[in-house]
Amino acid sequence: MTAILVGADPEVFVQQQGIFRSAYNLIKGDKKNPQRVNKGAVQVDGMALEFNIEPAANADEFLVNIDTVFNTLRSMVPDYDIAVTPVAHFDREYFNSQPEAALELGCDPDYSGWSREANPKPSTDKPMRTASGHVHVGWGNDLDGHFEMCCDMAKQLDFFLALPSLVYDDNTERRTLYGAAGAFRVKPYGFEYRTLSNAWLRSSELIKWVFRNTHAGFDAFVNGNRLYEYYDVQDIVKTSDVEEAVRICKEFNIELPNVDKL
Repeated sequence: MTAILVGADPEVFVQQQGIFRSAYNLIKGDKKNPQRVNKGAVQVDGMALEFNIEPAANADEFLVNIDTVFNTLRSMVPDYDIAVTPVAHFDREYFNSQPEAALELGCDPDYSGWSREANPKPSTDKPMRTASGHVHVGWGNDLDGHFEMCCDMAKQLDFFLALPSLVYDDNTERRTLYGAAGAFRVKPYGFEYRTLSNAWLRSSELIKWVFRNTHAGFDAFVNGNRLYEYYDVQDIVKTSDVEEAVRICKEFNIELPNVDKL
């Protein structure tokens, strides 16, 4: 097993009496100055809350870091319920009353591993927002051909994360704005895989599965098993073609989430 570190920066929404509310200014941290907490940090991200964790070397550590920071975040907004859902719909009048900073979509661009170009900046007139479950993978600093490796790893993780995620996450609305197959950002330590929604936060089993499959995808990559050389899976992810996703996962013996434990 190759030595890598895996982190994450999921987003969640807040509700009161079942109605989505803006998280803007609910806590101190923001994009430029996240608030440090035990095992990670928390911040506001537009109308959502976001937390990030210290990178983990194994699945148990990954779960502990997620649970620790997530529980801290919950305790910081005691008057609100946390909603782990990929999409939140807001009342139009309430939505329009939000400050511009809360409504901003997409700060820095992300890239497509398939086209090797920047993805279009998201835009919508609907009073809705989406929440992601980005996965960070650290494999080293200042490597030659770093961008190219990020492109290839993004395509590789489409097989190990995006395809099997369709088993538990059937939401297609988020993908009209974010979460295209192979979406990533380059990081000095590795990269940020940006295709998954936050749905994997719903159970400890899914959280540990994300770590295992991230590691399995990287191990296969360094061992020369580049699955993106066999299939282009962009449309499968975009249309949530579960049947074809499961078929490909079984063909390559990729671990599928155990939905019976969710």
